Amino acid sequence: MSTFFSIVCRGSLVSGMAKTAMIRARTDEKLKEQVEHIFHRLGMTTTEAINLFYRQVKVHRGLPFLVRLPNAETRKTLERSARGEDVKTFKNIEDMFQDLES
Repeated sequence: MSTFFSIVCRGSLVSGMAKTAMIRARTDEKLKEQVEHIFHRLGMTTTEAINLFYRQVKVHRGLPFLVRLPNAETRKTLERSARGEDVKTFKNIEDMFQDLES
């Protein structure tokens, strides 16, 4: 199910008052809950996270991360992983690095 939310973004100061603009977007309800939990753990609001994203888009003059279509091998690997095939799990990070080094 989708959820609808609105966010007010703070802009630059003009005559002592902040200019704001409203952002309205639809997103998956479960995704929204999961992401907001991450923001909370980071000590930030959704508005602050969106403002950070906007600033990074401005600095990078584009998305601040690569957006690409996966090649055939990567698609097959992702499909296998989604089915739980060829997936390794570890008790802790030390075990993971030990496995990588062996």
